[in-house]
Amino acid sequence: MIIKALLSTLLGLPRGSVAGIAAAVLLMVPLRSGAQPIPDSNWSPAVRTAALWGGGVEGEAPVVALDGGGRLLLAFDVLGAEVGSFRYRIVHCDSRWRRDELEDYEFMSGFAEGAVEGYASSFTTLTDYVHYHQYIPSEQSQLLVSGNYAVVVYDQDNPDSVVLTRRFRVTEQSLRASVEVVNPYDGVSMLERREVDVALRPNDDYGGMAPAPALNPAWLEVVVQQNGRLDNMRRLQFSGYDGGALCYRRRAENVFECGNTFRWFDISNIRTATYNVAQIEEYGGQWYATLKPLADRSGGNFVAEEVLNGGMKVNVWDRSNRQTEADYVWVYFLLPVRYPFLNGAVHVAGELTNWCLDEASRMEYRPDLKAYTLRLLLKQGYYSYQLLFVPAGSHRGETRPLEGDHFETPNRYTAYIYYRGAGDRYDRLVAVGHGGAANAMGKRF
Repeated sequence: MIIKALLSTLLGLPRGSVAGIAAAVLLMVPLRSGAQPIPDSNWSPAVRTAALWGGGVEGEAPVVALDGGGRLLLAFDVLGAEVGSFRYRIVHCDSRWRRDELEDYEFMSGFAEGAVEGYASSFTTLTDYVHYHQYIPSEQSQLLVSGNYAVVVYDQDNPDSVVLTRRFRVTEQSLRASVEVVNPYDGVSMLERREVDVALRPNDDYGGMAPAPALNPAWLEVVVQQNGRLDNMRRLQFSGYDGGALCYRRRAENVFECGNTFRWFDISNIRTATYNVAQIEEYGGQWYATLKPLADRSGGNFVAEEVLNGGMKVNVWDRSNRQTEADYVWVYFLLPVRYPFLNGAVHVAGELTNWCLDEASRMEYRPDLKAYTLRLLLKQGYYSYQLLFVPAGSHRGETRPLEGDHFETPNRYTAYIYYRGAGDRYDRLVAVGHGGAANAMGKRF
């Protein structure tokens, strides 16, 4: 009954498409110094499955070493059969992703701008699209300084029209960052929360072009990210010295709710419903899939399952080229709830929604179904995600109301260490450190 009711509404415009069109009116605002932070965003509703991978390897985080000569692979699809002409521009940003004042020649040699040269049209798919790819930077260019960067892609025939932006980082590793996941310092809710402590030390092996940074807390900024989430990133406060190391620990901002193992589904096979898919069918020249009804896991036990922590992977089971032969599917999410939440919204979070808690990721309550629903147009493949409850007036999602919090959850924590000394004109990324939660109780350094 629920599935039939959902399928009867599948032909409407996707909610959020109008917002995407309006966003394109922002034009070249991200390129101006001092503008708003540059997000990972598709500014055109025609752009789909955009990604920027480090080292040119699919699935790798967009972080490269300054002296390693590494490049990144930019890939995206544009719906429609017509081949377009796109160009990209690389910009340098501060630690909060705002365009800084560095000129092109100050942060890279060669050209900061170029054409997106690789493309191929979709083949034997119901939905027409063109797949584009480009290595960043070009072979004739080299990044000269560390820090935050963004790639801005625009239509060559309309330079004022930005179609997508993607962020990446370049690290010099001139400091060593140790990340340890331990029990929360306050001893409260140890089964639901974990504390992430960071220690900074000199890197004796560093021999880069930039001078080694001083261990001065006033010039350092420590940012910690849980998996790929953007809403609960933390800026840690300096807490003291320990054996010559700068320590950031035992503060409220160090403590993260653990959540639960990510949910997942697989639409690699569109001939029959498979993993966590209730129904899949072709109608009116498009594919539609309804996922199995989602359960409220807040009162359950920890779900021990090995999945990507919010990641995704394009895949198609019966074709050889997944980039151009994977089709697009309208995927319906269904969360049965007797009554809607009156004090907040429910969002689907993960790479499939660019980790953004916006209109495009927000589930809508359907009184006729007594359920929250969301429709997303996704390329065939494997997707993992979680449900976040966002209280009214807040920008940070909560896992407890729908996922539950369990200390066993194998979250991955990444610490980004920025440095701006006296007289510096940009934020250097001097270290990147990683840590993961373990089932055993942690210890402090």
